[in-house]
Amino acid sequence: MTADNNVLIKVENLVMHFPIYRGVIRRKVGAVHAVDGVSFKIHQGETLGLVGESGCGKSTTGRTILQLYKPSAGHVFYKDKDLVNLKPEAMRMMRREMQMIFQDPYASLNPRMTLRDIVGEPLMAFGEAGGKQIDERVANLLELVKLNPDFAGRYPHEFSGGQRQRIGVARALALNPSFIVCDEPISALDVSIQAQVVNLLEDLQKELDLTYLFIAHDLSMVRHISNRVAVMYLGVIVELADRNELYNNPLHPYTQALLSAIPVADPAFYNKRHRMVLEGDVPSPVNPPSGCRFRTRCPIADGYCAEKKPEWREIRPNHFVACHKV
Repeated sequence: MTADNNVLIKVENLVMHFPIYRGVIRRKVGAVHAVDGVSFKIHQGETLGLVGESGCGKSTTGRTILQLYKPSAGHVFYKDKDLVNLKPEAMRMMRREMQMIFQDPYASLNPRMTLRDIVGEPLMAFGEAGGKQIDERVANLLELVKLNPDFAGRYPHEFSGGQRQRIGVARALALNPSFIVCDEPISALDVSIQAQVVNLLEDLQKELDLTYLFIAHDLSMVRHISNRVAVMYLGVIVELADRNELYNNPLHPYTQALLSAIPVADPAFYNKRHRMVLEGDVPSPVNPPSGCRFRTRCPIADGYCAEKKPEWREIRPNHFVACHKV
């Protein structure tokens, strides 16, 4: 683990609740607890993987860090600057440092804009370039993501899914950011294309000294690209550790269940390993369980798990877990 003075992103007790309104007068009757007290650090130059089931709050966490959603509570620090308390214009200028690669390459690109306009729009919005300078910069960015610069006059519908995602990467790199949130950038792509995009992200990280928050479902891919991995369940992080430590010695029951679901190509090893199948469904984020969020599906939970929220503890060096039983 690198020293604390090398921390680029620091998230403290981040909360994001979406209010639920009903009736003609729009009376608030509840809230969706999408993110409920998340804390972690991301160091300069590293990749932090964020994994969990659909609907656990991974994408909301990424968007809230970038202030695309204004958090209900908590703080997000970028190089000691609290993004939550920044004024709108100051936050707009911080967009140069932080960008996002969206999940769906078919929905994140404007179909009425050419490739030049899509990739060059951030340069015009911040006054970084104009005229022929934009054409030169767009050509350089396309070459950086392994696309032909002659494609600059084409529209998004003329490209495949993998090429569209490369366009999204080029757009994110236009302003030379330091931190990029990769919101499941490979989940909508073919398996053969996924490796190409991940290798591209790794090459760009080494070349440009980028820092990633990599959100994904594919646990094997997360292990490949990440330095550390955080496991999220129903709005909270239940375990955080180095990738090899987490995959070789998972401590939280939910992490153990996730890792046991990874497909294995070796039939002999597959038959020997213990398959941990969770029963029931994920509780509603509108009314999450008391105490431990995972207790309704946990095979080792007891009455104490329902009474008290588990403490976030460092069980081993740089291995954090939120579980009473560990």
